[in-house]
Amino acid sequence: MGDNTAKGAEFEKKAEKKLSGWGIFGSKYEDAADLFEKAANSYKLAKSWDQAGAVYVKLANCHLKLDSKHEAANSYADAAHCYKKSNIRESISCLEQSVNLFLDIGRLNMSARYYKEIAELYEQEQNFEKAIVYYERAADLFQSEDVTTSANQCKQKVSQFAAQLEQYQKAIDIFEEISRQSLNNNLLKYGVKGHLLNAGICQLCKGDVVAINKALERYQELDPTFSGTREYKLLADLAAAIDEEDVAKFTDAVKEFDSMTPLDAWKTTLLLRVKEAVKAKEMEEDDLT
Repeated sequence: MGDNTAKGAEFEKKAEKKLSGWGIFGSKYEDAADLFEKAANSYKLAKSWDQAGAVYVKLANCHLKLDSKHEAANSYADAAHCYKKSNIRESISCLEQSVNLFLDIGRLNMSARYYKEIAELYEQEQNFEKAIVYYERAADLFQSEDVTTSANQCKQKVSQFAAQLEQYQKAIDIFEEISRQSLNNNLLKYGVKGHLLNAGICQLCKGDVVAINKALERYQELDPTFSGTREYKLLADLAAAIDEEDVAKFTDAVKEFDSMTPLDAWKTTLLLRVKEAVKAKEMEEDDLT
């Protein structure tokens, strides 16, 4: 390990010397870039992630001096992947630099990929507001490149976080949009009932029984097979339980569905919010009688 760190430092020192010395403009940056590349690889072998990241940034600057934006963008991404192991903020900063360069040269697919990576880092940090921003940017670029599956994955993340932040209408709009798009795609149409269930749960969170029942009618028109699914039955039973302010009925409906198709943490969290609201209303009624 120590040996590789020393090697990295030696290569880095030689690269710096090249940059500060005299030489034909292009060649000194090319020579320095080769040495920075070797330094970064040595630091990576030593697992000196901060030093490797910093050297990749110097390498990116050499590529920019040589007007090689593509190589510079890749070097910033390499820096980000080193920093990811030790310094999330620096990792995000380098990915931003990489994205801006890829956008400049029209590499939208790469830009989308790295926007998604930034979003994942913010998600890891539990910063859902920022994660939403970058998942939306990634989704837009994936969509413009017709990479529908990746665009939908990013949109689903946006809607899930929006719901967690109680931005229910935003989440509903996205789940419904994905459902409409997926119906026309043979590979994606089997996922429609899941997207409609997610949209329906967000409707339940808003607590408006009339709006919930209207949404269920709309979902049946959108996909005539939906009314025969367990997902539809769950939403209809929960809507009835909310209308009747019946916590036991609500709990039974959730248990019955969960015994066949286990609910994930996101759905469970939102359904608990709904249950608490029903419980509060039931207690209000009890207080009045």
